Amino acid sequence: MKRLLDLAICLVLALPAFLAILLVLPVVALETRATPLFRQRRVGRDGRVFTLLKLRTMRADTPDGASHEVGAATITRSGRVLRRTKVDELPQLWNVLTGDMSLVGPRPCLPSQAELVEARHRLGVDRLRPGITGPAQVAGLDMSDPQRLADADAAYLERWSLRRDLTLLIQTGIGRGSGDAAAIRR
Repeated sequence: MKRLLDLAICLVLALPAFLAILLVLPVVALETRATPLFRQRRVGRDGRVFTLLKLRTMRADTPDGASHEVGAATITRSGRVLRRTKVDELPQLWNVLTGDMSLVGPRPCLPSQAELVEARHRLGVDRLRPGITGPAQVAGLDMSDPQRLADADAAYLERWSLRRDLTLLIQTGIGRGSGDAAAIRR
């Protein structure tokens, strides 16, 4: 049922998301002087690594790493707006359509975030598809405290319901979701 919800919502959002991405691509390309679509390897369901898509929000010379580790100074002006409005996440709808991700679930981490990967595995959270948003983002948690994040992900798994996913999607849509972007607003 969760997968059907993902597909139905993605199909409804496909055209508006595509148009929004098309409008933003030239702005990002001009500001960063780099490919506006950012690709990064992330850990998905059952520990499988996949390529996550996002709109570029950081300078092109930013080292590859977790957002909370590289600092807010690397975020571009357009990147701040894209993150605040969550438009930078729209390309991940493709990841949802291909089955690498879900709309709601634990945020996919980098393979180098071994402590988080291990904690999620130990708690069984790695059985889930990672999500574009989830309870940790709505609560304002980022990936700087791996055990706390894994515990929040495990609580989501234990109490999962379709209604809860819909609630988290609505909360994210009205601006409650924050996660790594919380540091930008502080």
